[in-house]
Amino acid sequence: MIRTVLFDLDGTLLPMDQSRFVRAYFKSLCEKLQPFGYTEALLQKALWGGVGAALQNDGACTNEEAFWNAFCSITAAKQSTLLPTVEAYYSKEFQDVAKSCGFTPYAKQIVERIRQSGRAVVLATNPVFPKIATESRIRWAGLLPEDFLLYTTYESCRYCKPNLKYYKEILEKLELTPQECLMVGNDVDEDMVAEELGMQVFLLTDCLINRSGKEIAVYPNGGFAELHQYLERIGIIR
Repeated sequence: MIRTVLFDLDGTLLPMDQSRFVRAYFKSLCEKLQPFGYTEALLQKALWGGVGAALQNDGACTNEEAFWNAFCSITAAKQSTLLPTVEAYYSKEFQDVAKSCGFTPYAKQIVERIRQSGRAVVLATNPVFPKIATESRIRWAGLLPEDFLLYTTYESCRYCKPNLKYYKEILEKLELTPQECLMVGNDVDEDMVAEELGMQVFLLTDCLINRSGKEIAVYPNGGFAELHQYLERIGIIR
């Protein structure tokens, strides 16, 4: 029996063209940090290096530590020096990045229906963002952080998708078995990999990412209407 539904955020609950979002995000963050004397090219390199380090994290440290270790090694900056400015950025300038994203009312509707059924909802978004940024993106989707039993951030995680240890970490924290979970996401490689652990999966195709061109018919898939029908069919909502 499914007790918990896991949702991806970017491209799932929050519609977006990921490339457009990343360009807008990195550009505005670079502008915020340039007064420290770094060129945009160096900051872009450091940001990609930090994200890459988090994505490749082997669990030896948190994703936050992996990000900042890489970022500071590229820029020769100190995290303690930059952090107040970065935190101020997420409170203010980052909010304008929402303009690069779409919006669907179906995200809030589907999450509410699942919660009304007595089941928990987890936000299984790739944890390369700090908590403050993740909470903002949740709100951009028309939801609230408290709608989720757990939402993953770079402070709280030691792995990233598609590493199966990312999903195992969630299961361990919530004392769940894979068979009690359904993972919903738009990325074939990062989200559907949860099936390998024994989770049920649903591929949301509105903002589909399929880098390797896999056959998606092997997964239950479709837009929010099809997701709603699927949840009804497996008895999660009525």
